[in-house]
Amino acid sequence: MGLGGCIILIAVGAILTFATDWEVQGANLDVVGLILMAVGIIGVATFTSIAKRRRVVVPPTTPVIDEERGRRTYE
Repeated sequence: MGLGGCIILIAVGAILTFATDWEVQGANLDVVGLILMAVGIIGVATFTSIAKRRRVVVPPTTPVIDEERGRRTYE
């Protein structure tokens, strides 16, 4: 599940919890909405922690001037 799916879960959960007054026999939609929001928030936290690990920082290279050719090379 990507970041978009997590955000959709949070939105659907918020709609079920705060914007509806439906009565369903055998299910409490407020609790279902809270569960969906919690799962979405956990998903966002997991996604961002994984995305931070994937980011690789490459140190800058110093240019070396080749005096014979008059060109810059990077090492």
